[in-house]
Amino acid sequence: MTLPILQHPDPILRETCAPVTVFDEALQNLAEDMLHTMYDAPGRGLAAPQVGHAIRLFVMDTTWKEEDPTPQAFVNPQIIMASPETEVGEEGCLSLYGQTCQVRRPVEVTLRYQDLWGETHMDVFDGFAARCVQHERDHLDGILCIDYMDGAAA
Repeated sequence: MTLPILQHPDPILRETCAPVTVFDEALQNLAEDMLHTMYDAPGRGLAAPQVGHAIRLFVMDTTWKEEDPTPQAFVNPQIIMASPETEVGEEGCLSLYGQTCQVRRPVEVTLRYQDLWGETHMDVFDGFAARCVQHERDHLDGILCIDYMDGAAA
């Protein structure tokens, strides 16, 4: 099912999201609907608050536009390490329709997260995937890419 994507300045986009504590069919269905919505938009990542759920969940697929789809869901994600090397790159956001931002971010991050069944994982992301992870993870703390404009930080 395609879900409506909330647009800035909807207040839920500025909320700090609650940790997920229940790993059930409802969570799996939400993630599936979020992936469907992301592909339909068409985007490469989508966070739960963007579809009206203030929980720590985001979905991502950074390859589907050029290669085979690799859908992923990340629950309660934490960036536990970021490379000192950074680069500026253009970011779009499905909640900032038609607007892009130049954002400086680490080029590699290590992410600890749970899957949709509650199992803990740790993966390293680099390049565009690292940028996408950081962008979507920011949504879970009410941070939008426009917050980094004009040298705001990163």
